[in-house]
Amino acid sequence: METLDPILAEHPFLRGLDQRHLRLIVGCASNVRFDAGQTIFKEGEEANQFYVIRSGKVALQIYAAERGSITVDTLGEGDILGWSWLIPPYNWHFDAEATELTRAIALDGKCLRKKCEEDHDLGYELLKRFSNIIHQRLEATRLQLLDLYGTHA
Repeated sequence: METLDPILAEHPFLRGLDQRHLRLIVGCASNVRFDAGQTIFKEGEEANQFYVIRSGKVALQIYAAERGSITVDTLGEGDILGWSWLIPPYNWHFDAEATELTRAIALDGKCLRKKCEEDHDLGYELLKRFSNIIHQRLEATRLQLLDLYGTHA
C-alpha cells in the first residue's frame, strides 16, 4: 500500500521540510476526489482543510451580484488549494469548483492547527510557505479585477 509520505515530500510546497514535520503533516492527510462541476467549498463556510492537487482543474471564484460567479484563478496539478484554514476566523474567502475530475490530497486544518500549536517551528514553516500562496492568490485577483474594471480607451 502506497503511503502519502513520498508524494508530499516531493511536492514543491513541502520539499525540504524537516522529516519530523513532514511526518506530522502526513498524519493529517487523506486522498480525495471531486467530480467535474462539484463544489469543493463556498465563500463564508468554515475552512478546515487545504488540498494538494494531484490532477484535474479547480476554479477559484468570487460572486458579483451583477455578473454572477467570476473565475479569478484556475488551479491544476501541483497547486495548493486553500489557505483560509490557517487564519482565524477560518472561513473560506472564495468558492472553489472542480471543472474536471480532480484528485487531491486533503490536509485536515484542525489537525494541523493543533500540531502547529504544539510545535511552533512547524507553524512558522507552514506560515512562511502559505504567505507565498496568499500573495499569488491576491495578485491573481487583482489582475482579474483590472481586467474586469480597468479603463477602456
